[in-house]
Amino acid sequence: MKNFLLALIPIFVAMDAIGVLPIFLSLTEGMDPKERERVVKASVVTGFAVGVGFLLVGKVVFRVIGVTVSDFKVAGGLILLVLAIYDLIFPEKTRRSPGETVGVVPLGVPLIVGPAVMTTLLISVDVYGFLPTLLSLVLNLLFTWTIFRQAELVVRALGDGGVRGVAKVASLMLAAIAVMMIRKGITDMILLGG
Repeated sequence: MKNFLLALIPIFVAMDAIGVLPIFLSLTEGMDPKERERVVKASVVTGFAVGVGFLLVGKVVFRVIGVTVSDFKVAGGLILLVLAIYDLIFPEKTRRSPGETVGVVPLGVPLIVGPAVMTTLLISVDVYGFLPTLLSLVLNLLFTWTIFRQAELVVRALGDGGVRGVAKVASLMLAAIAVMMIRKGITDMILLGG
């Protein structure tokens, strides 16, 4: 149970469902409820497939192409840091991508399961084990599904300022996680030689 909770929190922060909510709303603006429901389903199924796929074969792919987990931690951490800084400096996200595939790209990947979640999954599976990490991924995707399905209610409850405030805090947490990943990756490279 402890490993599950420890795996749950970093994945929750990396996934940042509430922070992605304003983007979800802008991408699905003008859609009828059935269309929006299809987008929600597609985004969560895509996130699940990519997350589980990465859990199962991520390290094998790394071995084949000669990338170490330490390399990925540093690269993922740098990308996350850039994304977090971008979100903090430019809060008005204008990433519009209308169409039927909006649930797959950009919502499913990279917004729900992107570099942050992938890197967190790799670290989590090493530290807490496969099953706690998989359950944490599933629970976070269920939370994301619930938030997206109740998007209008969440925005009304938090207000526009509340959603932006939560997104800012999530961006700060993401920056801190990014720095931690970079630090751990560099430390591993020094101590373990790769």
